[in-house]
Amino acid sequence: MYYLFILLGYLSGSVLYALLIPGFLCRVDVRTAGSDGNPGAFNAFKLAGKKVGSLVLLLELAKGFVPVFAAAHILDIRSPLFGFILAAPVIGHAFPFLQVSKGGKAIAVSFGCLLGLLPNLYPVLLLAFFYLLFSLVIVIHPHLLRSIITYLCFSITSIRHLCSPSLRFGTLLISSIVILKHVLKYKKEPVSIRFIQRSR
Repeated sequence: MYYLFILLGYLSGSVLYALLIPGFLCRVDVRTAGSDGNPGAFNAFKLAGKKVGSLVLLLELAKGFVPVFAAAHILDIRSPLFGFILAAPVIGHAFPFLQVSKGGKAIAVSFGCLLGLLPNLYPVLLLAFFYLLFSLVIVIHPHLLRSIITYLCFSITSIRHLCSPSLRFGTLLISSIVILKHVLKYKKEPVSIRFIQRSR
């Protein structure tokens, strides 16, 4: 059963909704028209509008959520193999079936995978915390570097604070894949770190 859910999660992640939905509804190819050619929800919002972008975001979250949530309620999440189930949709999105080189950076689907651990919200809230921290308080540019630092902090904190070894492994695997995809797409840009101060 564990291997079946790993396969299902990978295949679910391999469906690139950010590529399919805008292409079908708006005749837009986010890989060629996007700022970085990434088949992700951000470029779907940017190029296809809020309605299509919102639909893409929901589907990207769902393709991570559904297989992980189902597995978590059928299998033992303490099993070492559950870590692979947790990360399988992220692997699928980053390196999709039959088009390995055309995958995305897997940010939205990683949130979906972590939401699949419901009612355990700690991992997804931890990732959201670091994203908000480096987006609203300590603003890091460019966005690629911000994501790398976010997932690096997330993985370090997860290793220290998550009780289950399988969840620690799964979150570390997710972070490693997302960081790798960002490093592969990283271009030299001016780096800035800005602290947002409250106005009095």
